[in-house]
Amino acid sequence: MTLFLYLLMFVVSLAVLIKASDWFVMSSEKLGASWGASPFIIGLTIVAFGTSLPELSTAVFAMLEDQSEIVLGNIVGSNIANILLVLGILAVIAKDIKLDFDLFESDIPALVVSAFLLWFILGDGDIDTIESLILLAGLVVFIFSSISSMQADEVQKVSTGYKTYIKLVVSGALVYMGAKYTVEAIVVLSDLMGIGTDVISLTLVAVGTSLPEITVSIAAARKGLAGIAVGNVIGSNIFNTYIVLGVAGLMGPLRVTDAISDLSLPLMVGATIILAVSSLSKRITKWEGVLFLLVYVFFMYKLFL
Repeated sequence: MTLFLYLLMFVVSLAVLIKASDWFVMSSEKLGASWGASPFIIGLTIVAFGTSLPELSTAVFAMLEDQSEIVLGNIVGSNIANILLVLGILAVIAKDIKLDFDLFESDIPALVVSAFLLWFILGDGDIDTIESLILLAGLVVFIFSSISSMQADEVQKVSTGYKTYIKLVVSGALVYMGAKYTVEAIVVLSDLMGIGTDVISLTLVAVGTSLPEITVSIAAARKGLAGIAVGNVIGSNIFNTYIVLGVAGLMGPLRVTDAISDLSLPLMVGATIILAVSSLSKRITKWEGVLFLLVYVFFMYKLFL
């Protein structure tokens, strides 16, 4: 009964965290537009940041609870799930994803660099303050690189009312509560099930925080806009690596477990390279998507084994 209650607590708190993050981003978008920010700037900052808000809020509470394994498990697991699970499902549904050359000319190299930088930094089993600052600097470089390579949209102010501000505050509070109880549930479930918190984060939490990307991908595939969903996955992985790990590293030491260093990190880098190679042909086929899903299933099997 205790196990069931904490499983229910995990599911509910994670669902609240994900939905509240979505509301927070939507409210922030409306406020940004009402203040005169261009759609380009909003997309590059608020929306991009929002894709990593569940991971970031979970990471902060995990560090406060001295559970750094949850941070790394969530980051690495989410990056793996975004590529193998999300893009795998997307490719199978869309049957053939056509990629935008201009997008992948700039963002794929940035994704590959972030993956190898993460692997290199965690190679010694820890992350210090200097390495955390390097990651945050990498995020700044990525944002300015994106700004310099794209034209900003024309600014058109929109009106908004007090309800938007209320929704922003309420959703922010729900993000706080969702992250807090998600971390608490992970710690208790780890003890009850005899499974490491890193493994739970690599699997249950990673899949949960990837559900918004899966939903967006399916909707985009149905509208014939699968390439946009791929761009969302790339941006999410880059922000996960730079801002989530960078902020968590400034809060305290991060311990790298065997499940992360021996299996998950190499697979994350390998999946990133596979995606980069696929982008050279400007398409991801249905059978490549099936292969992505099979590799992800094998990854889950190896973790629990």
